[in-house]
Amino acid sequence: MTKKEKVEYVINELQRLYPNPPVPLHHSDPYTLLIAVLLSAQCTDERVNKITPLLFAKARTPEQMEKLTLEEIADIIRPCGLTPMKSKGIYYLTRILLDKYNGQVPADMEALETLPAVGHKTASVVMSQAFGVPAFPVDTHIHRLMYRWGFSNGKSVVQTERDAKRLFPKEKWNDLHLQIIFYGRAYSPARGWSLETDYITRNIGRKSLMK
Repeated sequence: MTKKEKVEYVINELQRLYPNPPVPLHHSDPYTLLIAVLLSAQCTDERVNKITPLLFAKARTPEQMEKLTLEEIADIIRPCGLTPMKSKGIYYLTRILLDKYNGQVPADMEALETLPAVGHKTASVVMSQAFGVPAFPVDTHIHRLMYRWGFSNGKSVVQTERDAKRLFPKEKWNDLHLQIIFYGRAYSPARGWSLETDYITRNIGRKSLMK
């Protein structure tokens, strides 16, 4: 296959497997999604989805979150790890949203990246999943699969994102980044990986992986 044919094959197979990929993190609006994505750093979506109901039962809006102390936030989110960074991020970004954005999450990548504890990946997820703006957030699954498929060199997530945006049609970015994550979890994990189950890699992947 040519690279173009490989890209088309991946798109078609992922669309067949996951025609309507759901958003993994439970949320009800841009603010609750932003908080959930922040909590997901180095934490599983499953664990985040167990903790956010506890947090949102106390504070679902910036106005409600502002009333919680830093210690109260930290106590609730502790199972998600990186507690000092995440609790301070939630505490201070909430105040910025209230002071600068009238309590609304800005639909702007640069503005999101200026918020405490919000990096490029988190901002990209919010732009994609909350506002429907084409973005290609790269997590460990996407980084791993782009390398296994021979679509990127695996040296950095920055390069992987550039390569993904270059190879895949922009109108498919928002679905594809979710579809690749689901495929990676089910068929191409980091541990216990096998070409028997990872059939996309088996059909198009790097020759060095076939040995």
